[in-house]
Amino acid sequence: MAAEFADLVNQAKVVFNSLPKAKTAKILKSLMDLFTEIPEQHDIKIRVCKELIQWCVDEKRAYLKQTMEARLVSFARMYTDAISLINELLRELKRMDDKLMLVEVHLLESKSFFALKNIPKARTSANAVYCPPVMQAQLDLQSGILYAEEKDFKTALSYLYEALEGYSNLEDKRALLALKYMLLYVHSIVHGKLAVKYAGIEIATAYQHRSLKEFDEATKKYHVQIREDLIIQHHLNELYETLLEQNLTRIIEPYSRVEVAHIAKMIGLPIQTVERKLFYGILDQGNGCLEVFDEPQVDKTFEMSIDTIKHMGNVVESLFQKAAKLG
Repeated sequence: MAAEFADLVNQAKVVFNSLPKAKTAKILKSLMDLFTEIPEQHDIKIRVCKELIQWCVDEKRAYLKQTMEARLVSFARMYTDAISLINELLRELKRMDDKLMLVEVHLLESKSFFALKNIPKARTSANAVYCPPVMQAQLDLQSGILYAEEKDFKTALSYLYEALEGYSNLEDKRALLALKYMLLYVHSIVHGKLAVKYAGIEIATAYQHRSLKEFDEATKKYHVQIREDLIIQHHLNELYETLLEQNLTRIIEPYSRVEVAHIAKMIGLPIQTVERKLFYGILDQGNGCLEVFDEPQVDKTFEMSIDTIKHMGNVVESLFQKAAKLG
């Protein structure tokens, strides 16, 4: 479908030459909005954007060129290169005083910095300027993502709820995206009034049941949505690692010596994967066994001795001060 859409855009260039520039920009923007909704096909999207940018240069359409460059940044996954392009775009947009496009580019800049793990700059870009409701919802969504990355889930949830409410009021299907992120942080939100409209809670339920099998089934069921979303991928990977650690601990706990093959069979994973995830004990690779040791008990005698000496020092100091007053 993406290839046919690309052909349509190329064929439409002939028509665009006979239309006013403002109308051309409006039509092309609408076409690119539809193009964005096509899942995956990033290579085709990037190619079409580059062709349109070159067409804008040839036809001397500076404003439309900036719009297409912003689209190119949103499609590209090479975030370091995207930052360079964004910096150039920001300089041009500030000269033109195009506030709405400036906000969109700041949002793309925040997403790029987030992908590069530069959270402070991502936050600065996300909070740059005020914008209309649909863009405000996008900023709230990005702010929620950034607070969640810093483990401030309470603040993240408030931003994500604002994004959910904003998108819902606009009847925008991106409300589902905001809800998906909320489900990563609080399972109880699915009982809310707004959530009922969009809810699908298989992954949250699998995590609540601590079931790797249910978790795998849920992620396979929604693999297209997960693969398309960097944030969902990131947090689901963290959830999976936590869930795997909990399951391994539960299986290993009763044993002092256990075969790795038995652990792999119980948890339903390849032996090589289990060996990489074993986080305590000694792995006897020759016999394929794990020697499990109890966690050593911390001797608190030293800490208690230090506290006793400290208190004795305070008593001696107090007695010395009283003796000095009597003298």
